[in-house]
Amino acid sequence: MEVLEDVGLAFHDLSDIIETPPMGPSQRRYANAVAIVETKHDPETLLGLLKGVEQAFGNRRGQRWGARALDLDIILWNGGVWASPRLTIPHAAFRERTFVLAPARQIAGDWRDPITGLSVQHLHARLTRQQPATRWASAPGCKNSSGNARNP
Repeated sequence: MEVLEDVGLAFHDLSDIIETPPMGPSQRRYANAVAIVETKHDPETLLGLLKGVEQAFGNRRGQRWGARALDLDIILWNGGVWASPRLTIPHAAFRERTFVLAPARQIAGDWRDPITGLSVQHLHARLTRQQPATRWASAPGCKNSSGNARNP
């Protein structure tokens, strides 16, 4: 965290670290956490600083889905939506990633996605709720698995 403070971030809150399986071809497990930070930098400048920190930890550019020592992303910010060729906020995939939403709900459960209007807590609940078992019904006149005709 010291290196992040050195680039001008003030930490307001930090989630627990959770261990998760990899996405993509990597074989190692990952440690994930979410932080609420304050900075004087605009999102584009902040992204450049974060990528510099990643490189200092040994990450190489252009390795999508590869194993890396550190991956720093901007998920949400208090300015709503940000769109530029290099950066989109909110992060395009955060709504489908439990490893982002689980730690985020610990420290920012009431924060809202500026696109959907849903809270982080609600997004996490949607993603992790149990799905009902699928019932397959055959069309009238079709035979079921026992070979009997279904009555309409």
